[in-house]
Parts: sequence; structure tokens; C-alpha cells
Amino acid sequence: MSEVLTQGQIEAYHRDGFLYLENALDSTQLGDLQRDFSQWVDESRARTEPYGNTFDSRRRFDLEPGHSATSPALRRIASPVEISDAYLAAMRSSAALDAVTQLIGPNIEFNNSKINSKQPGAATAVKFHQDFLFQPHSNEDLVAVLFFLDHVDAENGPLIVVPGSHKGPMFEHWHDGTFTGAVDDETAARAKQDGVMVTGPAGSACLMHTRLLHGSEPNLSSSPRTLFIAEYRSEDSIPLQVNHIPSIYEGELVSGLRTGRVRTTSFEMAMPEVPTTASFFDQQAKA
Repeated sequence: MSEVLTQGQIEAYHRDGFLYLENALDSTQLGDLQRDFSQWVDESRARTEPYGNTFDSRRRFDLEPGHSATSPALRRIASPVEISDAYLAAMRSSAALDAVTQLIGPNIEFNNSKINSKQPGAATAVKFHQDFLFQPHSNEDLVAVLFFLDHVDAENGPLIVVPGSHKGPMFEHWHDGTFTGAVDDETAARAKQDGVMVTGPAGSACLMHTRLLHGSEPNLSSSPRTLFIAEYRSEDSIPLQVNHIPSIYEGELVSGLRTGRVRTTSFEMAMPEVPTTASFFDQQAKA
């Protein structure tokens, strides 16, 4: 693994809970990922409801309401690394993974992956949430890498993050006995006010702490916004709940060595609900 981050960038990540990284993918990687995703969008035109199976029999491909052959709205692909050599290779080797080793240590495991896409005119918003509330581990050294497969700007539903929120409270995602996968309305309103957009060209990425409060608005532009999200964990961060996006590659060592040790931090939270459908959008729809 090579060092791609400066000391200033490392300090910024730990201060803010996120880091924008240019050239997280090389041109060949980006082209391969875009090609495979374009093929999946074309295949989705013939579908009218979520389809395809992950190894635990959940739907792999999730369609936004209003999806049609003429206006495809493929919004989520669970664990694309299982069905694409290009996505598997990018998960295993990229400048962003090199950066992750600088942020949380040399011994890194793969946790999960997905594609979140907002096709032009897509109405789906991602409500503010913290990833850790879906996936408790023995410690919080988990980093999600959000690779931009399209140019991301202020108009096509970019990621909105709340700097420094990873150092604050873990907000309840259960409300009135229902796991909504989102914070309460008051917290969301403050997050929207304090949040900043993360934008940039295709091939760049945002590296995000597991406790960072984040969300995004609908894409009402004429340009798509597609993210390949690969999440990594420190090798000594042990899952306390089954993976909400399970994969045959979960736990694969992608950097460093196995220590056989567990490291714990002190926190308290409600155990999340394990999703049974195609994606967490169904959980957030309960809010």
C-alpha cells in the first residue's frame, strides 16, 4: 500500500469525519465500473419490480417507484462485487483503499458494498442517518468510500455531510417502535442547516466515518448521480450484528495482517433491524 494522503488530510478526516479524495479511481477502473453499471441499467428496463437474488435470497436490484423501460430508475444494487469482476477488483485495490490504511491502520477487512444511483429526475431522497446505527461493531474504525461514477454537482442530489458529527451523539433510528433508518425530524432539520455538499468529478471519492451524519436530496437534474460504495473496517473491529448488506466477501483481508485480536470502544445504542427487502430505502420509507 502506498501513502496517498498528506498529514493535513489525515488530520482533516479525524476532525471533520470525512475527506474528499481526487483520482480515487484510475481511468481504466472508472470506465470498467461505468460500463457494467450501464449494462445493469439497460437490463432493468425489462423489469417492473425489484429482482435478482443475493446469496441470502434478498433482492439485489432495487427500483425506484415510477421506474419504466423509457425512464429507468435503478436506485440500488446490493453487493455488486459478487456479480462483477470490475467492482471486485476496485474494492480490492484503489488509491482510496490506500488512503483508508492511513486513516485507520494497516490491517483492513472488507465489510460490504452497494451502488446507490439517482437517475435524472429521481425523486428518492436519502434521509439523514449514521451508518454505524445499522451495523454495530466492537469499535468505530469503519470507513465508507463513496466512489463517484458520475460527475457530482449541487443539482443532482449530492452527498450532504455534517462536519464533526462523528464526534457527537449516536442518534436514535428507532421511532415509535419502528426502525426507520433515519434520525428524528428535529435532528434532520439541524443537519440540513449545518450540512455541506460533497461534489466532484467522476473518479473521485468521499471517505466517510461510520458515525458521520449524512443524507442527500432528490436528483431533479438531467444528469445521473451514481455512487459505488465500498466499506472497510479495521481488522480488530468485530461485528456485533449480522451484516445488513451481506456478502460472500465480507471479512476478506484486503490489507495487512490478521492479528486475531479484538479492540473495543465504549458506546450504547439500540440494535438495528436487519432488512429483509431489497434495500434500506424500504426502511426509510417507514419514517
